[in-house]
Amino acid sequence: MDDAPAIQDTLSPLPLPQTIVMDVQNITKSLPLGQERIEILKGMSFQVARGEFLSIVGPSGSGKSTLLGIIAGLDNPSSGKILIDGIDITRMSEGQLAAVRNSKIGMVFQAFNLIPTLTAQENVEVPLYVGKHKGLPSTRAKELLELVGLSHRLRHRPNQLSGGEQQRVAIARALAADPALLIADEPTGNLDAHNGEQVLKLMADLRTQTGKTFIIASHDPTVSTYADRVLRILDGKIASIERLDGKVP
Repeated sequence: MDDAPAIQDTLSPLPLPQTIVMDVQNITKSLPLGQERIEILKGMSFQVARGEFLSIVGPSGSGKSTLLGIIAGLDNPSSGKILIDGIDITRMSEGQLAAVRNSKIGMVFQAFNLIPTLTAQENVEVPLYVGKHKGLPSTRAKELLELVGLSHRLRHRPNQLSGGEQQRVAIARALAADPALLIADEPTGNLDAHNGEQVLKLMADLRTQTGKTFIIASHDPTVSTYADRVLRILDGKIASIERLDGKVP
């Protein structure tokens, strides 16, 4: 068991404007290949405002998934900093990172990653037993499944749900612990065009209803139509950051 001190006891938040929930500072990532190293991320820097819907787009192999894994605390950068609510997560122990992921970050994956033997409601309840959520997990899970339009599917297992419904369950699960950030990696990758657009619309509606920050990485250009800003990645670098209205970010 990790006996690392509580995060707030060891790392003091750095001063940041209240509107900034994430500050990515010159992140790099490289991996060894024989006697050389391959650069995957090459000095990325950007900020994400609280309540923003940020779309990260780029071709396959551009570094989107690597970037998302790092900002979600699932992987470490080779250099650089990532501040969430003013706290540098790159300095944390594994135990501290786990605490941040459980309390501040919800993840949605292309493959849904639902537990096949559990019902939709039970899948949503899982993070509530790990974290420190107050109240009955079953009540919270039912509320979230109603929010994503699946109140009639509470007792259905994943193999009894369509792909779009499974991704809705995954989104409800990601919101279960009331995180500040919801990070999704190719959330429409396993869905047809209709279900993919329905999932994107749901996430945009949830952002409006909950005020949470959504960071969505995808090669699907439809994602950008729902975003406040679009961050384009090419060959491990930020090619552009733009607002849909054409204003400078």
